[in-house]
Amino acid sequence: MTHDDVPTAGRFEARAHLLPIRIYYEDTDFTGVVYHANYLRFFERGRSDFVRSIGLAHQVLLAEPEPIAFSVTQIAVRFLKPARVDDALLVETLFNAVKGPRLLIAQTLWRGGDALCAAEIEACCIDLNGRPRKPPPALRAALGPYLQPS
Repeated sequence: MTHDDVPTAGRFEARAHLLPIRIYYEDTDFTGVVYHANYLRFFERGRSDFVRSIGLAHQVLLAEPEPIAFSVTQIAVRFLKPARVDDALLVETLFNAVKGPRLLIAQTLWRGGDALCAAEIEACCIDLNGRPRKPPPALRAALGPYLQPS
């Protein structure tokens, strides 16, 4: 296996991280439509690959002198159109702001030019005891170029 054989973690277009995904039979209900809870899984993959793509994978953040993790504290989802088995989709992830320990994130699942599902997520940086804490300087610096201009 060469480096070229490793799955991609998506790509950036301006501030947006785009992660291609394929819908498999296991993602669907008996009608061939994506089961509603699976959209949250796709969005989680988008957030994880965004952070990984800027050089701060979860394992890197856990290895910091003051380790941190993320916890989703709020999520508002709008289901707009169904995704179906075999669809080729893009998960778009935008980190919009950092407010104290909170990260404000917008995500959309696209099929071509059609938005299928959209979510507004609030995640919180937490220490290993589950207490909120501000993102470490390395995370703030890495996210800086991708945050929504104020």
